[in-house]
Amino acid sequence: MFDPTTWTGFHTWLSLIAIVTGFVLLSDLIGGRDRPGWTAVFLATAVGTSATGFGFPFTGVLPSHIVGIVALLVLAVTLPARYHFHRAGFWNAVYAVGVVVSLYLLVFVGVAQAFAKVPALQALAPTQSEPPFAIAELVVLVLFAVAGFVAVRGSRGLTRAAA
Repeated sequence: MFDPTTWTGFHTWLSLIAIVTGFVLLSDLIGGRDRPGWTAVFLATAVGTSATGFGFPFTGVLPSHIVGIVALLVLAVTLPARYHFHRAGFWNAVYAVGVVVSLYLLVFVGVAQAFAKVPALQALAPTQSEPPFAIAELVVLVLFAVAGFVAVRGSRGLTRAAA
């Protein structure tokens, strides 16, 4: 799963890099800071994660495909908000919300994958329709809703460069 020379490994590493850099970016949004390099890595790996998810064999549309399509649509608005409109005015909120939603979707899928692959979690929710899975995903949603609100507020006004 973590072998970067396989499609699954490449996809997994892109996901992990996107999640880590996404949390740095979320922290920066909350603190009113901007790190263009971290931003570029997050956005590139978030797009890469969603795009590579379609490279796995499948016979029909799966929930993961729907999440991937939604993630790419969110990023299709977030990228121009950042790079074309330079987060000016309304576009700053669009950018902040886009980053938070993109990161949330990555973490949402990460939680689902953890319940599918980690034996202890799989035992708690073997079909991912049991309460432990629902509770975990609800907690993630609530935390990201709060973080998103704080991030939009923190990203208002002029941003200052971060070290």
